[in-house]
Amino acid sequence: MPDLLRIRNVAIRAAYQAGAVLRRHLGNIHHLQKKGEIDLVSEADIDAEAVIIRTIHQAFPDHAIIAEESGSTGSSGSSGGCRWIVDPLDGTTNFAHQLGLFSVSIGFEMDGEMVAGVVLNPVSGELFTAIAGKGAELNGKPIHTSQTTQLVESLLVTGFPYNFNEIMDSVMIRMTKCLMAAQGVRRLGSAALDLCYVACGRFEGFWEQNLKPWDVAAGSIIAREAGAVITDFSNHPFTVDSPELLATNGWIHPSMLELLRIKGTE
Repeated sequence: MPDLLRIRNVAIRAAYQAGAVLRRHLGNIHHLQKKGEIDLVSEADIDAEAVIIRTIHQAFPDHAIIAEESGSTGSSGSSGGCRWIVDPLDGTTNFAHQLGLFSVSIGFEMDGEMVAGVVLNPVSGELFTAIAGKGAELNGKPIHTSQTTQLVESLLVTGFPYNFNEIMDSVMIRMTKCLMAAQGVRRLGSAALDLCYVACGRFEGFWEQNLKPWDVAAGSIIAREAGAVITDFSNHPFTVDSPELLATNGWIHPSMLELLRIKGTE
């Protein structure tokens, strides 16, 4: 088993270095491209990812890495089961519009299980971290999910997948049901931050479909270590490859599962 404290510290160093790159590019984007109709990538994504990969490889040259923009390097099988899952800029659309809700997300997986995660908002300076079995922290202080027990008193957050045009009906049915049942629903544009905000009690629940491993790897272990319950919409155990994600403070999880169930899709 690798030294998870060292893993976390390397991830923190990489996140701060990438965050500095993003701050330099913020408001100075010259090459904004489309990977899909509404899926953006900029030179900030690419430059920040290169910094992260270089920092990880300097410390752990044999570890596998999967990153949003450059894909996979190495394999977990040849690296003792160690794999880093990196999103250099989660919330590129927000970033392109100079909206300070975006993050650097770096997760570490061992034998298919997330065991460490770091999420940094370079604008606010908030750094969320977690190590398996050691709890989660925000800027070095322990965090926990909220103790709100009633859905009607809960603030929820969601996101829309890039292919939402193809699944619009199910997305809007779930959104409508949650809007009617909860205190409110927000849409921030960074799944990594959404999960961290569940972890520190700002939201009681987060749901989304068709996320990628780099969107949720770090945030999922941070939320879990803070006390969150994370499953898919059918209450099956969640993995970073799951097509659905529901993360709650635990108290409202059964109610959220009911809301997200659509007749005919069970």
